Amino acid sequence: MNNRSIQNWVPSDIAFKIASLLQELDLCALGSCSRFWRELCGSDHIWAGLCRDRWPALGFDKEQSSSVPEFNPHQLQQQHLDSNLKGWRGFYVNKHHEMASKADAVIAFLEQCISSESVEVNHYLVAMQNMNSMQFGFRDVVLFFFKENLHVLLNLAGLHYSIAWLGVPAGDVMEALNSSKICDRQICVQWWKLGRWLYGFRLRDESISRRASLRDLAMMKEQQVLDVLYRGAIHEVIRVQISAAKPVSSPWSCQTSS
Repeated sequence: MNNRSIQNWVPSDIAFKIASLLQELDLCALGSCSRFWRELCGSDHIWAGLCRDRWPALGFDKEQSSSVPEFNPHQLQQQHLDSNLKGWRGFYVNKHHEMASKADAVIAFLEQCISSESVEVNHYLVAMQNMNSMQFGFRDVVLFFFKENLHVLLNLAGLHYSIAWLGVPAGDVMEALNSSKICDRQICVQWWKLGRWLYGFRLRDESISRRASLRDLAMMKEQQVLDVLYRGAIHEVIRVQISAAKPVSSPWSCQTSS
């Protein structure tokens, strides 16, 4: 079917509506079908909408679709910069590579901080602050932090940032966790509190440990754990340590044959 036939069978407004409902990979796949779809799927109006949805913190508005923001190539390694793509699509692709480089930096930092499968909360919160200053969107978190091959504490960082800093609804977080197949992964948070004073004597420091799955944290079933992670070591809490939960050993079972 040639371009003229496609335009006759699919009105332009309907074709535009179809393309505007697609995500990046599907949009590019549709654009490879013909010249008609390539021109439509490369439309600035469509890619401007994708930029607004993925990076709301950048403050793009709908009236800005005609003016593409300038991309700073110094923020990106030169080998990742694609100068062949223009307009909003070019901005999107280059911004994606920029965020991938930033994600690599955060991941490398946390992996360096993880000692004996655990990380101190002050290092963890530095990673959260870095993600916030780098203006990660939820889509960035899903792409770069919700991966099975990453350490569960990196999954946790993406999850916690999405909830506490981005305010992503629990349902959307759960959908992303399920799609990434990481919702049942578990973490352990242990914190130490200063001992209480009793009759002029200070009691021993108290140690508290909680296990939680990423699913429970996303559904706010472990609010105490989230609060400790958000506040860190402050006031009566003198230390917080985060680690991957160790498998629970099941007792030996004995079967007798009759």
